Amino acid sequence: MAFGDYQIELSLGALGGVLPAHPFDAADLEQRALAALPPELQTYVAGGAGDESTQRANVAAFERHALVPRMFRASAERDLSVELFGRRYDSPLLLAPVGVVGLCTPDQHGDIHAAEVAAATGVPYIGSTLMSDPLEDVAAAAPEASKWFQLYTPKNRDLAASLVQRAERAGYEAIVVTLDTWVPGWRPRDLASGNFPQLRGKVLANYTSDPVFQQMTGPDPDPGTVVMTWVGTFGHPVTWEDLPWLRSLTDLPLIVKGVCHPDDARRALDGGVDGIYCSNHGGRQANGGGAALTWLPEVAAAVDGRAPVIFDSGVRTGADVVKAIALGADAVAIGRPYAYALALGGVAGGVHLVRSLLAEADLVMAVDGYPTLADLGPEALRSVHL
Repeated sequence: MAFGDYQIELSLGALGGVLPAHPFDAADLEQRALAALPPELQTYVAGGAGDESTQRANVAAFERHALVPRMFRASAERDLSVELFGRRYDSPLLLAPVGVVGLCTPDQHGDIHAAEVAAATGVPYIGSTLMSDPLEDVAAAAPEASKWFQLYTPKNRDLAASLVQRAERAGYEAIVVTLDTWVPGWRPRDLASGNFPQLRGKVLANYTSDPVFQQMTGPDPDPGTVVMTWVGTFGHPVTWEDLPWLRSLTDLPLIVKGVCHPDDARRALDGGVDGIYCSNHGGRQANGGGAALTWLPEVAAAVDGRAPVIFDSGVRTGADVVKAIALGADAVAIGRPYAYALALGGVAGGVHLVRSLLAEADLVMAVDGYPTLADLGPEALRSVHL
């Protein structure tokens, strides 16, 4: 697809007196979106772990890699398509799981709107366990969207199985198990503001709609019972001994998220997973771990083509997407940016963000002489010192 043609569409609109309604710059988008969010969400969405140095490092890491322009390789058409788990997608972009995205739109249905963005752009949406609407309602609202389901593994194995089975029945195409969030990270911004949406009964729709969870709470539970039941079951500390059980839960592609060490990637693949997701949760969970982009090349080398490698953490531009592909990712996910886009501009804002990222990625590849994703590799980059 000619994603870069989005600039022509925008320019023609401007000729007719219609300027773009949504921002292009990531910092501008964040600033305006945070101003639009209620105070109790601002710190939760924008904040990270500790002094947030890892969160900042995720973004800054991309600046230390320069894409080398190659001439006499111009191509009028670029191919950004990628095959993931037997399905061909027009681009390598994904919408990462964001647990509070449901709260980021004024109507509190942000999960549904994220799926609508996915349907409008062809970019898969990874829905979080922490939704404001049940996963079935999200799927039904955007049936044409490609959707994956992210699992925060609960202590109760029957509940875990139920959530996965519900996702299968609702048409989700893959299961993404997050490994680095069985306990909340140290987040001073949230602690200072008393911010923890789940303890206020928010984004628990997948639990309250689940028959196993309903058995745990009993009939007609009060809000306090719901919250404390959730507290009691959230966050099973997943170990290697759990991997055979997780694999047994589904025949869908199983992806493990949070992998930053090559040995962990190899062992997970040997244990039967279908995809490796390199991420440090955008710096929200643990500080001091450096940029996730730093670990991506070693993880990709360890996978060595045995499975798709997905990456997120710090992606803000289309050029970032291209660099992550060159460093070994097969697919690249965005998190905070699309939450901000939904908060500020709803579905239209989310669609604009996705189209802008893809247009920039397409045009960067065009100008710099990389016609396909296959042309991008480590040799396309040089390290630069700022």
